[in-house]
Amino acid sequence: MPVTDITKDFDARTLVITAEFAAPVERVWALYEDPRQLEQVWGPPQYPATFVDHDLRPGTRSTYYMTSPEGEKFAGYWDIAEVAAPQRFTFSDGFAHADLTPNSSLPVSANVYVLEATATGTRATYTSTFATAEGLQTVLDMGVEEGSKAAINQIDGYLAAH
Repeated sequence: MPVTDITKDFDARTLVITAEFAAPVERVWALYEDPRQLEQVWGPPQYPATFVDHDLRPGTRSTYYMTSPEGEKFAGYWDIAEVAAPQRFTFSDGFAHADLTPNSSLPVSANVYVLEATATGTRATYTSTFATAEGLQTVLDMGVEEGSKAAINQIDGYLAAH
């Protein structure tokens, strides 16, 4: 399984997920750059994602929704801040209403995704920082740890098949 570590630090208000992929950095980067590939692995398998807008460039907003097995849609957005292809990108990740506008009643996280070459492929470090420990707890209570792990663990299989 790609996910090798999950660390929650309430003092630092962070959730850090580390994963190892059996593919080169450029291939993993290409997955995050292409909305059609990204939607194959962004949500957990039972909550597939659909990216409405996605352009991995600073100053853009990506919008998406995940669909539950019952057909309920859960929307979100990324405000892309920095892109240093193919090693790193930063973005704010928030929840959205059905019309894809930000839902300010739920926490927003500042995210740094880093891809590093290893002898066997790529190490990815996904760091999410919240404004408050309560915000981190809110998303943990919503299942973000389990959902993220399930989503990330799909990446090796997808990359091997495509």
